Amino acid sequence: MSKLRSNRSFVLLFLGRFVTNAGDSLYFIGAMWLVYSLTGSSFYSGLAGFLVHLPSVFRFLIGPLVDRWKLRPILVRTQFLQCICVLIVPLAAATGHLSVWLVLLVMPLLTLINQFVYPAQTAILPRIVEGEQLVRANSLFSTVYQGTEVVLNAASGIVLAVIGATTLFVVDSATFAITTVLFLGVSVPSTDSESDEDDTNDADDANNANDDGTYVVELREGIEYLRGSVLISMLLGAMVVNVGGGAMTAVLPAFADSMGGPETYGLLMATIAGGSLAGTGVVSLIEDRPYGRLSMVIFPVSALGLAAASVVPGLPATLAFLFVAFVPMGVFNVLFSSLLQSSVDPAFLGRVSSVVSSISMGMLPLGTLLGGVAGDVYGPVSMLYLLSGLLVLLALYFLSHPRIRSLPSVSETDEATLGLRSSVNRASISNVNTD
Repeated sequence: MSKLRSNRSFVLLFLGRFVTNAGDSLYFIGAMWLVYSLTGSSFYSGLAGFLVHLPSVFRFLIGPLVDRWKLRPILVRTQFLQCICVLIVPLAAATGHLSVWLVLLVMPLLTLINQFVYPAQTAILPRIVEGEQLVRANSLFSTVYQGTEVVLNAASGIVLAVIGATTLFVVDSATFAITTVLFLGVSVPSTDSESDEDDTNDADDANNANDDGTYVVELREGIEYLRGSVLISMLLGAMVVNVGGGAMTAVLPAFADSMGGPETYGLLMATIAGGSLAGTGVVSLIEDRPYGRLSMVIFPVSALGLAAASVVPGLPATLAFLFVAFVPMGVFNVLFSSLLQSSVDPAFLGRVSSVVSSISMGMLPLGTLLGGVAGDVYGPVSMLYLLSGLLVLLALYFLSHPRIRSLPSVSETDEATLGLRSSVNRASISNVNTD
């Protein structure tokens, strides 16, 4: 911990993640409730979730750019663009032009810009911290991510009830402005030990990368690197579960409305984040356990928690069981991120993280859209049952898959263990400047 605290770039990246996550929590709660309040329909909530998650499916197209472009400017410029875009909604409300279609336009635009942030951050972290600190660093990032959601999700529900949703968008714009300044101070070492170049060369670098055709080559290399690995098998299972995850996201505003109102929605979202936060807190106690066996245990626990939250009456019981359901999710997310960063060749990390994200998120938009439709027909509780059942199926799938079942701990996992194609031609990588 002392090494991480004395690492200036890590601290600034960490603080930037904290501030921008706070703003994102406020924005997402405000946007989803605003859509539901303008329409009163789970269908439009599902449509909003569909549009928000859709850009994530195409994140794999961003990976080669992240591996070639300078990483700090990616973080800085995306935050600045989001700072400007998020102001569209409160400006429209102030001038009397606010409509559900405007909100539905702004939400995917912000998500699209944000698709550059996660691969860039994933690529930066192993370059600014030492290898043995990766699990701890990822745990801290997950902790701050979930911790801000716990507080801000609950707070946003109260703000929604008192002063309305558009105020949250103004606050969110301010958080993006602060994060822009913080990310300006992050220093990212060059992989080829060359001196830093001016940020003004970024556009020329990008044009050269596209002109010589290396973008397509590197995109294919990133996909080829993953082909046949155990990661693909794991992600195919995650895609199925994300149908249920998207469906639950779509119906949560209606589920909250049936038990209270916007403050209840904030409490539900805060509880989900709180469970994930608690999961990150116990990772250090179990990180040396075999990854495959842990995966087969944590999903049934989540399934039971969700089922109980759906059945047991009363808001306190719902919140308690929902918390239990998401503790294992926090554990799994930290371990999976660490698994990628410790095993994948750094030259491929941006592409691999973006491809992995695209595959795992592939069914989430569809699940959100279908969940909105089904929620109006069958009720919101049915979508929680759906997610619970899919989690049980995922555990059985992992149990039946020998390669997943036999995965060792994160520290013992490498390219060969995961079946990554380390023989992929890296010739085009040698000239890449990812400063």
